[in-house]
Amino acid sequence: MISYLIRRVLYALPIMLGVAFLCFMLVHIAPGDPLVSILPPDASVDLQKQLMELYGFNRSYPEQFFSWVWRALHGDLGSSIATGRPVAAEVWKAVGNTFMLAAMATVIGFVFGSLFGFVAGYFRNSWIDRAASFISVIGVSVPHYWLGMVLVIVFSSKLMWLPATGAGPDGSGAWIWDLEHMKYLVMPAVTMSFIPMGIIARTVRALVADFLSQEFVVGLKARGLSEFGVFRHVVKNAAPTALAVMGLQLGYLLGGSILIETVFSWPGTGFLLNQAIFQRDLPLLQGTILVLALFFVGLNLLVDILQTIFDPRIERA
Repeated sequence: MISYLIRRVLYALPIMLGVAFLCFMLVHIAPGDPLVSILPPDASVDLQKQLMELYGFNRSYPEQFFSWVWRALHGDLGSSIATGRPVAAEVWKAVGNTFMLAAMATVIGFVFGSLFGFVAGYFRNSWIDRAASFISVIGVSVPHYWLGMVLVIVFSSKLMWLPATGAGPDGSGAWIWDLEHMKYLVMPAVTMSFIPMGIIARTVRALVADFLSQEFVVGLKARGLSEFGVFRHVVKNAAPTALAVMGLQLGYLLGGSILIETVFSWPGTGFLLNQAIFQRDLPLLQGTILVLALFFVGLNLLVDILQTIFDPRIERA
């Protein structure tokens, strides 16, 4: 196991370097002036040159890239052009909010997706199977930014049960796990959970239907095992794959929440990326994408380890 972990970490290093390079090139080849958010309209040429030199934009791309990577290895992601605050502090605060939202959405999606998937697979080819499968298809197919706006109209504007935007009555910096703050988490988490719910439901349904048709299930029934006992064995065999899917979905939600966080003004990485894109804040944009990529690689490694623990059939040499 130790040698496998070392190999996975070594494999991740060139992946992260490639992600950093692509991130750097994509944000630099995009049109627009990176200093547009702080330069006044009547800025002189000398002032522009001074700011370009201050942020290092006057150097060649290779010099900028290796300088940025070297500083990132030491925990320095630079300073935001728009606000002047350290990028690392901005990103970690946003990552905490996004992780909280994505974790809640993943839990909701995993619980209901597994429930729909197990029920549909166990009662396959029945009206229960068709109903659960229909719900899972809806979860994958519905545009989630549209669903978020519908939830805001219904539960915030019409019924006035839940707040429409933000992360708390006192702002995101004062988050407390109480009922008042949890109200701000309900609608974005439910909206975000529809994708993992649909994917997990369809995956679990296929797994359960496949396991129920295998010989060991027939043998368990022939030996007089109860339906609950058979169901427990099926759940045990399907759990590692469902866990892997859940881990991957959490990674996708961490990086793909920009539309939902924008709809609900949730102060996470998606909302931060949206601001950085419109303000052309290159240090903030690069730092946010790099941290999200690190999280995704780390989650993949964690899922591999958990699969090995829960499924003894998998050997990691």
